[in-house]
Amino acid sequence: MSGVGATWEEMASNSALLRAVGSWRGDPDVWLAGSFERLPETVRVNPLRNDDVWVEGWLEEVGAEEIDWFNGPGSAWVLPFHRGRAEGRVKEILAALHETGRITRQEAVSMIPVLALGIGKGDLVLDMCASPGSKTTQISENLSESGMVVANEVVSSRVNTLVSNVQRHGSRSAVVVNHDGRHIPRMPDEGFDGVLVDAPCSGSGTTRKNPEIWGKWSPSSGRSLQGLQVDLLSRALRIVRPGGRVVYSTCSLDPIENEAVVAEVLRNNTGVKLLDALEILEGVPGEAGMSSWPLLNEDGSISDDSEIEGAMRPPGENWISESLTYCMRVWNDRVEGGGFFVAVLEKSSDIDDSWGEPQFHQSPNEVKEDLPSSPQPIGEEISEAVKESWGRVPPDLWTRGKKILWSTPEITEVWSSERRIRGGRTVVPGGRWRPLKVIHIGLNAARMRKGEVDRIVAKAARPLIEEVEFGFTEVSQAAIDSILVGEEPLPSAIEGLEDVRGGHVLTCGDLCIPVWIGGRVSLMLSDSEKTIIHSQRGLSDQIEEE
Repeated sequence: MSGVGATWEEMASNSALLRAVGSWRGDPDVWLAGSFERLPETVRVNPLRNDDVWVEGWLEEVGAEEIDWFNGPGSAWVLPFHRGRAEGRVKEILAALHETGRITRQEAVSMIPVLALGIGKGDLVLDMCASPGSKTTQISENLSESGMVVANEVVSSRVNTLVSNVQRHGSRSAVVVNHDGRHIPRMPDEGFDGVLVDAPCSGSGTTRKNPEIWGKWSPSSGRSLQGLQVDLLSRALRIVRPGGRVVYSTCSLDPIENEAVVAEVLRNNTGVKLLDALEILEGVPGEAGMSSWPLLNEDGSISDDSEIEGAMRPPGENWISESLTYCMRVWNDRVEGGGFFVAVLEKSSDIDDSWGEPQFHQSPNEVKEDLPSSPQPIGEEISEAVKESWGRVPPDLWTRGKKILWSTPEITEVWSSERRIRGGRTVVPGGRWRPLKVIHIGLNAARMRKGEVDRIVAKAARPLIEEVEFGFTEVSQAAIDSILVGEEPLPSAIEGLEDVRGGHVLTCGDLCIPVWIGGRVSLMLSDSEKTIIHSQRGLSDQIEEE
């Protein structure tokens, strides 16, 4: 029943998806009963922020429970209400925590793939299909302000969302690029330490989040995407370094998009093996992948169509069939979340995929310039302005428009290094992004105005304090609290600010707040940041009492 007025339950009970699930597992009615309730609100706490313990304490106070299978870094929590249904003050603070990058709202099962990557400090990682960016930020937390995560998005309209979430999170390790993942360059030349392919899929596991799937899904949905999925995973294996790991994931339940994709890639790539995802992700409520599956008609019933492509059929090779049990399936009725699939592949360390001797070396003037909008290292003029404002120039600073960006050393090294193009035949000199199309890098640290450093951005204030000589002044708790509640004192009223003008940062213990000092001292914080700091310092109650 798919006509106007049909309920989701009615649509589901007559859906192709339910019939398909009946062919994939023996208890479709049990699955159906667990596939309607709206998802709970789940969040990940950012361990890169210095107040993460306070955030975890607040979550406990409002009744959140820690997700025990999430093994960090940081922590993950399920809140006692449905997604988007927080109310009152809890709603206000939850939104502010997300907007300020202290938490990331993310479906619980979506956190699983990064846990399987096995990455750490200093690693170079590719998130091949990155938007909206929750997994990118999770990777950044694993890198701990080192290394590099290249966050790629092919759809230009979704790149802005990705950049916004990377900036919201406030990590230095992210590089946002805009490429078709099937053709993304291998940069650095040695390959990435890890690649995540969270592939476009039919979304058949998302009924608790997207109930319209009941009426939209059909077996052709997955079949139409399989070629793209195979191509993305194949490219990932070509650009990961020998010994590196590739994680393939979807929010689909359809084996055509999952085990069949992995089987085809194993079939066509030597020196690649599946690792046991259930062992790597111990504690995650999943089960082994399928070794065999039926082919389906468009209504979800079992088909005997002999013309369906071989790549969609169960593998005939015993070694592949046996390997597929190392994949992980997460059914949405068995977890506080949606349905999910994860496969962990490793490229043999014995493979020699070095480029060999190049045929051509391009000189700097033979290479196309980077796009004018691409971030570039700060030049001498901006460097002098930074030194005048801060006393010292921190390493790894970049400029894009009026912004000063701050990256990790590894990002600078990749930018500086030679790289190969045209199948390794041509060497391109470093000191540029080409062939990558880079949109954004690192942490938005400060703004320029009329050739001078205008002000430090709030998220950068705490980490920058260790890198500069001045631009910061320690003040009393009474002084900083008065500014936080809206007062604008004279500079002469606060010790140390008598002769300071322009953008500045006030500190009090662990707290750093940017201000503008002119005739008065004015707070330069977003409303979301003020909401959190007020709550941390008990200023909300004070304001209400006044």
